[in-house]
Amino acid sequence: MNHGILSASSSSSSTRSLVLSTKPWDGMRTGSEPNNNNNTYGDGKFVNKEVVARWRVPMHGQIYEIEFEHGTASGKRVLWIDKQEIFRRDWMFKLVGEDMFRLEDKRCIIRVDPLPGFKYSYSLYVDGKSYEQFTESQAKALKTWEVNLGDNFYRIVLEKNTLNIYVNGKLIEENGEFVDGGTDTTFIEDGNRFVLSARTSGNKRQGIVHALAVNGVPVQDGSGGGSSVASTEECDDAGDGEWISGVA
Repeated sequence: MNHGILSASSSSSSTRSLVLSTKPWDGMRTGSEPNNNNNTYGDGKFVNKEVVARWRVPMHGQIYEIEFEHGTASGKRVLWIDKQEIFRRDWMFKLVGEDMFRLEDKRCIIRVDPLPGFKYSYSLYVDGKSYEQFTESQAKALKTWEVNLGDNFYRIVLEKNTLNIYVNGKLIEENGEFVDGGTDTTFIEDGNRFVLSARTSGNKRQGIVHALAVNGVPVQDGSGGGSSVASTEECDDAGDGEWISGVA
């Protein structure tokens, strides 16, 4: 997968993360020991990773998983995006500082800051915003549906500001058709007919209401309903992260 990584760099100057726990990361918590992860990554090789922070970043119809390793003895820093190694710095004299990289067209920074007791906090900034600010803005700008039809999974994302529609991260080229009260955009995936509708709500604060139907069946929100679609869920890409550890 092309992540649009244009460059990666670090500076001597001295952002909430997703993991397997459910304790939310507040940007300052620390753990008592590193989180050792053994995974098969990249080219299929078995690697031992010490991931101290993990974030899920929604962007252009996809969710990128960013993992960061930090070794306090060697200063090692390793960045992974969707299980692909982006950069590796095995020996660094300074244990704190910043590393810059690009995620598609956005400039990103991971910052390592010291905490009392030889511990560290890890922060992610995307496009000049903290992780929390960026994901909150994305949650407002995106509308997302996840649909399971038999063995097929579809993730449909609407960018409200551009009206671009993505299916499993791929931009579709269909144009909306004007109908009474709004527009309908129809596209076909694996023989399944998707219709994304936009209607005026009549409420100034609510604005435009977007809804999705698959093969004539409305996709329900998470509360359930009488949909005959095998499994559907409507969600906002808030990108909330969870705490792994604040110590490498």
